[in-house]
Amino acid sequence: PPPPPPPPGPPFVDYTEQVVKIMVPLLKFYFHDLIRSAAAESLPYLLESVKHKGEDYVREMWNYICPDLFKALQTEMEPEILAVIMESVAACVETLGVGFIDSTQMEQLTEALRKQLKKNYDKEEERKKARKDEDYDEEVEQTIEEELDQDDYLLGKVSDIIHNLFGVYGEDFVQIFDSLTEYFVAMLAPDRPSLEHQWAICVFDDLIDYAPNSVHKYQGHFLKQLMEFLTDSCPGVRQAAAYGVGALAVKFPGPDSPYKAFCQSCIPRLVNVIQGSTSREEDNITATENCISAITKIFKYIILAENLDEATLLTWFRWLPIQEDEEEGVHIYNFLLDLVEANNPHLLGSDNSNVRDIVMVLAEGIINKTIRAEEEPELMSRVEAFFRSLQANEQLWAGIISQIPDTHKVLLSGQAT
Repeated sequence: PPPPPPPPGPPFVDYTEQVVKIMVPLLKFYFHDLIRSAAAESLPYLLESVKHKGEDYVREMWNYICPDLFKALQTEMEPEILAVIMESVAACVETLGVGFIDSTQMEQLTEALRKQLKKNYDKEEERKKARKDEDYDEEVEQTIEEELDQDDYLLGKVSDIIHNLFGVYGEDFVQIFDSLTEYFVAMLAPDRPSLEHQWAICVFDDLIDYAPNSVHKYQGHFLKQLMEFLTDSCPGVRQAAAYGVGALAVKFPGPDSPYKAFCQSCIPRLVNVIQGSTSREEDNITATENCISAITKIFKYIILAENLDEATLLTWFRWLPIQEDEEEGVHIYNFLLDLVEANNPHLLGSDNSNVRDIVMVLAEGIINKTIRAEEEPELMSRVEAFFRSLQANEQLWAGIISQIPDTHKVLLSGQAT
């Protein structure tokens, strides 16, 4: 018989202490940008790899990493490397979870974010002056646009850190967020660039998602802009605003919602975006689908399905299927199946006249992968159950199959069995 395989080598975890002591000092290796970048990228993975050793060991490693990582966050001069360091910080926050970043470290992190936001604010003020200067020309504008792209990227990374801080700490992060709020409020001003509008709205979206009890405290800062930005010329701004409106509906449900009037007053703007002549173009489709999702959430959580008339419901249905945004597609398709399972007469139509179209929408969702079993098994189970219920009525099923494309027939023959 062949000799037994050699025993496995020691797991990587046995080397994490040695590795982290190599990587952390390399955050200050200014002779080579990529070395600093690689060192920063490794840190959340090192923390993840030692979790099974217990909280005390993780805390000890984090306390070794933190001073140099947060110092690099404040001192790194190369924007590309700074972005990687921000990604590392965001990933460390998420990996650690609650209970590892102490109050002193949190203040250091907040101060680093504050400095970055102030730097961004000051740079935009300088760009305003440059555009009014007598030496302003196309070359200056090109330089400004390049800086804006760079700042957009960095602001996105700041937003990622705050997203994870809200995600981990929820309402407990609000007091810390207070010290940063002025910068995000300033970013919402009409004369600030679209990229600032987008990232500021994303941060307030996180507030709605993860600290809903504090929304009332900040609503005067962002609610008006949330509505106005629904029809902004920038797709990213429209997407962020639409997501925020939908989040309000989800977090404050029911006919007595304090945001019922606000959400309902947003519907005409959302409809205008969805029905715009270019709404389905590649650059616009994700924002458009977020608008569809926002209306869906308002229907489901605030207006309630039983209060929707036939014209409204069929208008909504004609916006389907979703093509790109599978995260928002989950909300939309689940609401569609709520209506189907409730035998909503407006949706199903007289003599089930709309059932074929419902089947087509769901089949198209599976084909374009906005409905995926591996990502949303419960949604897929509901779809399959619906198809099986139709197959039980042989005459109805035969009529549906006879009217759909061959590609959909192959799919449905597998889904409904």
